[in-house]
Amino acid sequence: MNRIMVIGVSAGVGKSTFARKLGKYRNIPVYHLDSYFWKSGWVEATHEEFSSAQKKLVEKEQWIIEGNYTKTINVRERYCDTVIYLELPLPICLYRVVKRYLTNIGHTRPDMTIGCTEKLDWKFIKFIISTYFDRKKKMMDRLETYEMMGKQVIVLKTKEEIDSYFNKF
Repeated sequence: MNRIMVIGVSAGVGKSTFARKLGKYRNIPVYHLDSYFWKSGWVEATHEEFSSAQKKLVEKEQWIIEGNYTKTINVRERYCDTVIYLELPLPICLYRVVKRYLTNIGHTRPDMTIGCTEKLDWKFIKFIISTYFDRKKKMMDRLETYEMMGKQVIVLKTKEEIDSYFNKF
């Protein structure tokens, strides 16, 4: 367990928090894809910039990379040895996204690029709601593929499972 992808069903599922905690427990550097995708002022990196940054990360001996970004997941999935998938119910994910916004108003989260002050808009909420169930199905198919590739796949579907995962360290 040296190259770990942390992915999840939705924003608000706890990928960043989980990855940070896992990084501390395992003493492995954590990389948040949001900070590579978003430039200051919420400007998107080009596909080439984003892909290139990930290609450099996966060359490292140890890493935890958190974030879905399925358009470039092939860069990470080839090199990871472990995939940790988080899935919580949609209402919990939505609640956490709103809570995250209220907690960080006027600030930039530690897993974001400087200059990306926390924001929340209807477009993002609508995206979460409209993609949740399709993503859930696609992720299960993806996880089956990872298992066939010989990756260690860990699926955590409740807050209790997520919290108790760290009891083994």
